[in-house]
Amino acid sequence: MPAGRPGPAAQSARRPPPPLPLLLLCVLGAPRAGSGAHTAVISPQDPTLLIGSSLQATCSVHGDPPGTTAEGLYWTLNGRRLAPELSRVLNASTLALALANLNGSRQQSGDNLVCHARDGSILAGSCLYVGLPPEKPFNISCWSKNMKDLTCRWTPGAHGETFLHTNYSLKYKLRWYGQDNTCEEYHTVGPHSCHIPKDLALFTPYEIWVEATNRLGSARSDVLTLDILDVVTTDPPPDVHVSRVGGLEDQLSVRWVSPPALKDFLFQAKYQIRYRVEDSVDWKVVDDVSNQTSCRLAGLKPGTVYFVQVRCNPFGIYGSKKAGIWSEWSHPTAASTPRSERPGPGGGACEPRGGEPSSGPVRRELKQFLGWLKKHAYCSNLSFRLYDQWRAWMQKTHKTRNQHRTRGSCPRADGARREVLPDKL
Repeated sequence: MPAGRPGPAAQSARRPPPPLPLLLLCVLGAPRAGSGAHTAVISPQDPTLLIGSSLQATCSVHGDPPGTTAEGLYWTLNGRRLAPELSRVLNASTLALALANLNGSRQQSGDNLVCHARDGSILAGSCLYVGLPPEKPFNISCWSKNMKDLTCRWTPGAHGETFLHTNYSLKYKLRWYGQDNTCEEYHTVGPHSCHIPKDLALFTPYEIWVEATNRLGSARSDVLTLDILDVVTTDPPPDVHVSRVGGLEDQLSVRWVSPPALKDFLFQAKYQIRYRVEDSVDWKVVDDVSNQTSCRLAGLKPGTVYFVQVRCNPFGIYGSKKAGIWSEWSHPTAASTPRSERPGPGGGACEPRGGEPSSGPVRRELKQFLGWLKKHAYCSNLSFRLYDQWRAWMQKTHKTRNQHRTRGSCPRADGARREVLPDKL
């Protein structure tokens, strides 16, 4: 490499040799070359080695520049001066370097190995590539959002890091005929992903695989075979609304709209809901929502803010037998349950006196009803009207008792009205 950078006229007068652009990229962060006319060569130039290998390199000065001998030369690696004991003088113009048990390159474009003159000027440079060959990519997964495109992502081998620039290519073709095609839109949903936007066929399986290549070798994944109709997913359900159910203090109503992107296709859909309280990170999932677009959450804490999300799984598109792929969760929607008007434990609630029927059996029956509802009918319309009327009656009864307690007296046994269930349950 020249001891100094040539001026504009010299640069335009001759074309640099092919290795020069790579060398300049590799030593871009190195100090500027000196102004002398010394030239030197590092051998081997731009070597590629496995991690743990050893390197024997030499820096040879050409010409007869005054005062420039091998004894005055020294080495740097990525800008740091190497210890003198790693070098030895072979002759008046050549300095050797011995490196053992090399670690992976700090940058994928190669480490900067530079030979310097006594005054610090750069005489020559080389890119040092130390790494691993790629391993077989695995865990390929693909999905389509409109049955015309396909997005795939994968995991880049067991260890992943090769310390070298590794190129990944997603290939695909029709299973029984057709030529290999290469995906072109990479990094669409992450570092190891690719999007095929169009020109895909339906009702015909595809073979899909990933090829990994770097300076030390190549690897190919197993082939994934799929039909576009079997991997359709969608955006999260839009317009998720969460609201109170009248004055019921332990329920919230959740409603949403079916994904519009699939409204013109023949398919079934199932939904999941998850919810959590405001100050928690633990979600509770409701699995048995079926294909409804509304759900009632029961057994919630009164006076509590809840965050709710919904996701969709379209399946059975044009008769596909696959289970379908869940969408992402919708954006969280918040709502709060009403505060309870019941007195807390030890709050001095009036107990029924002699002659007044006990509400114990009613409470036990209601507890059984709620237990059944939580277990079997979180999002079912079955018996909700009956349950709402029951709860409204119970809250009215408690409110009346609270009013009597606030006035400082309880209803007399001989004057108390008999409490009965509503006429229409």
